[in-house]
Amino acid sequence: MHTHTTAPVVLDRREGPYGEVVLRRHGELLQIIANGCFLMDTSDGRSERLLVDAARDALDDRPRPAVLIGGLGVGFSLAHAAADPRWGRIAVVERERAIIDWHREGPLAELSQTALADPRTQILHTDLVTYISEAPETYDALCLDIDNGPDWTVTEGNNSLYSPAGLAACKARLTPGGVLAVWSAKPSSTFDDALRNAGFQRVRTEEIPVARGIPDVVHLGVRAA
Repeated sequence: MHTHTTAPVVLDRREGPYGEVVLRRHGELLQIIANGCFLMDTSDGRSERLLVDAARDALDDRPRPAVLIGGLGVGFSLAHAAADPRWGRIAVVERERAIIDWHREGPLAELSQTALADPRTQILHTDLVTYISEAPETYDALCLDIDNGPDWTVTEGNNSLYSPAGLAACKARLTPGGVLAVWSAKPSSTFDDALRNAGFQRVRTEEIPVARGIPDVVHLGVRAA
């Protein structure tokens, strides 16, 4: 458990097309804040790693599956995927240029430099909602972590990702038998129902206990083979 006696120090502040994004240091932690909303920090990473592992474990034994990670964040999911030799292509969609810069040449590089140098890794600077709807590529797993959950989005436009049309687009990006995994700061039975209504199979949630409050969860659904 981390305790801090000093105030956070802002390392960089950018105004982008989706509003303000801030990187700050609070004691030993690096934190990302978007439009005043705390997104994530470098304190733990268990749930971000579970997001990737749960998707992998829900797949069949296909060789070298391709994974799309939605949201670079502090880099936990990318670093964990790149450390796993089973994954083939690893694509990461991140809409904030500032976050990509912080990983390539800033304070977050210490977490992701090995993963970014991995030849399997590709960083896509684009909006995830747009990419999911329009991209021709397909993946064996989609690991999405761009909000605090389906019921707590960072920007209003992200709501469409969890709508019937958005979930249909996710299915279209998946290969037969592919897995959709969505990170959330709290369980959402409504979203589980939405996954089932969208035709996903084996819908379930995995919980990650946190120090205080309700657990983080990963919502999982599988496209029919």
